Amino acid sequence: MPVVSEFYGIKISFYYDDHNPPHFHADYNSQKILVDIVKGRVIKGAFPSKQLKFVLAWAEIHKDELLKNWELAKQSLPVSKISPLM
Repeated sequence: MPVVSEFYGIKISFYYDDHNPPHFHADYNSQKILVDIVKGRVIKGAFPSKQLKFVLAWAEIHKDELLKNWELAKQSLPVSKISPLM
């Protein structure tokens, strides 16, 4: 599970050959969420409000890069790092 970005204690990653819809995994402390890349919403899990806002804002900014990484991960190819939220 490669980590593609980290910011404010949040790790963003992909699983290789994962299920649809296109999504990424985010971890903060012991909490985990799956975020739909296209719809920009949580599929599963929960985060504190502040961290969730950070993740969703970051996902909107990097939507194209996330979709490219999704396609790479589906093919079990190396994914690219994505700039963190600053």
